[in-house]
Amino acid sequence: MTVSGQRILVVDDDPGIRRALHILLSREGYRVTQARDGMEALRLWRDSGGDLVITDLHMPEKDGIEMIVELLSHTPGIRIIAMSGGGQTRRLDLLSNASMLGAVHTIEKPFTLNEMMTTVRRALAVAE
Repeated sequence: MTVSGQRILVVDDDPGIRRALHILLSREGYRVTQARDGMEALRLWRDSGGDLVITDLHMPEKDGIEMIVELLSHTPGIRIIAMSGGGQTRRLDLLSNASMLGAVHTIEKPFTLNEMMTTVRRALAVAE
């Protein structure tokens, strides 16, 4: 599948992060959908699916860990990148948990746009 055909769901309660990732990924040719929390993300995923989910782990309503569990129970093999900021210990614990649950990659906030694009390319290459 070409990049232009690949769909990415970006999930973060921070509108600035969502907007920055939308701009970055769109410029690279990906089709991007955005959700502000895990509940909205699950609804969007059920409605239209996609090739990759990039999600924050600490969000209101349904956090990223709960969302990962639910997504993987309905769509085994889905590619997920988990990202987290916050305190060093909590961030590493959350990212470790996300990885153990099935996230194909994790990335710590703050990250550079180059780091994110490298992670996205690696995550999408897993299925090729």
